[in-house]
Amino acid sequence: MKSSMYSSKIAEPYAQALMGLAQQQNLTEAFGEDLRSILALLKESLDLAAALSSPVVKDEDKKSVLRSVMGEGGNGYLINFLMLLVDKRRIIFLEAICEQYLVLFRQFTNTVLAEVTSALKLTDAQKDQVKEKVKQLTGAQSVELVTKIDGDILGGIVIKVGSQVFDSSLRGQLRRVGLSLGTTL
Repeated sequence: MKSSMYSSKIAEPYAQALMGLAQQQNLTEAFGEDLRSILALLKESLDLAAALSSPVVKDEDKKSVLRSVMGEGGNGYLINFLMLLVDKRRIIFLEAICEQYLVLFRQFTNTVLAEVTSALKLTDAQKDQVKEKVKQLTGAQSVELVTKIDGDILGGIVIKVGSQVFDSSLRGQLRRVGLSLGTTL
């Protein structure tokens, strides 16, 4: 789906409207979980993203796909919102709207998004330690982790919160030693 400055400008009012509805209905958390799932599905299934953004696919078919994605127990308000996006020809911005809603949700709940890169997959205990450390560093009430594995960092982890980067990777430590010695690694 589209992710650009243009789509962000279109996505923002829709995400704000959805957040307003979620707050009125006390569904901010439920919408957040559903939109995280939709976002993950869009990123995993390029066919789904292509079908939703295709002008060739009929609106009724898009609605049918979205209803099946949401399932029988899907929230009626959220399903109606998705149907509205199809009717208004804004469904192509679904990914950007989901992302923007999650930004608003994090602000609403004083949650920070931490992108964690490690050489190996983190255990649940390690993830909990990282969350606690990020809470201490940022003063946030809670932390949402996005984890990636990158063998090039050799060991340790790199945590990115907004524009701040906390690099305790072996590669980063070697680079700092190299800089202090006047060489580059």
